[in-house]
Amino acid sequence: MVSMMEVKSYRFQAEVFVKEYLLADGFITYTSVLCGLLMCKMAYDMTHLVSSLYYKKYASLTKLQKIEWNNRGMSSIHAVFITIMSLYLVFISNLFSDQLVGPVTIRSSNLSTFGLGVSTGYFLTDLAMILWLYPSLGGMEYVLHHLLSSVALAYSMLSGEGQLYIYMTLLCETTTPGVNLRWYLDTAGLKRSKAYVLNGVAMFVAWLVARILLFIYLFYHIYKHHDQIRMLHPFGYFLSLTIPVILFAMNLAWFMKILRGLKKTLTKKQAKQQ
Repeated sequence: MVSMMEVKSYRFQAEVFVKEYLLADGFITYTSVLCGLLMCKMAYDMTHLVSSLYYKKYASLTKLQKIEWNNRGMSSIHAVFITIMSLYLVFISNLFSDQLVGPVTIRSSNLSTFGLGVSTGYFLTDLAMILWLYPSLGGMEYVLHHLLSSVALAYSMLSGEGQLYIYMTLLCETTTPGVNLRWYLDTAGLKRSKAYVLNGVAMFVAWLVARILLFIYLFYHIYKHHDQIRMLHPFGYFLSLTIPVILFAMNLAWFMKILRGLKKTLTKKQAKQQ
């Protein structure tokens, strides 16, 4: 049996490895992106394995449907990871607190940089899949969204600038599991189920909070700290002012589609009850 001393020794070695290599200043940008790529591979394969074992209709899906099914499992796992990271860094950690001395726009930590690297790895992987199978996994709006996200993430990760605003924007990923669940239910032939309706309502609320109201707060924060944003490199300054506006416009367009879809679903539900 493994003794308690050996367990403590293994734990200490693991902590040293993480601090000295994975989260070390000289390696963090490389290891974090690599971790993001590996996470995507593991999540994709895990979705395939679990679905094959526990969902009988998975085998009857077409090749493209299976790819999209696994891809959405991958994006859901990334969404959970980055949502937890964003909530912690934006609302719990004092890393971006106004109470600390110095501009909030140039603050970063090894943890925040690592999170951006993992997310960069995900967006690059997903973008590659979208382009390879275009337009099966998404149209031009998804290509634009992922390109903007990848550029902003990579710049903030490498420069350490504007990480607060990146994490505020990444809170959009809160809505991803709901969007994916909607697709899963539709593909499984459960579009008329109660679960589909409840998920639609939850997705509407989450989208309103994470992609509309939070962006309004983001614009207020940018306005309030504009003097600090002007201290950024010109490219960082440009990204801070343009990308949130573009993403917000896309969020509004998608939100209107969700609203119309929810109204249509609720109307059909009421018609059946009468």
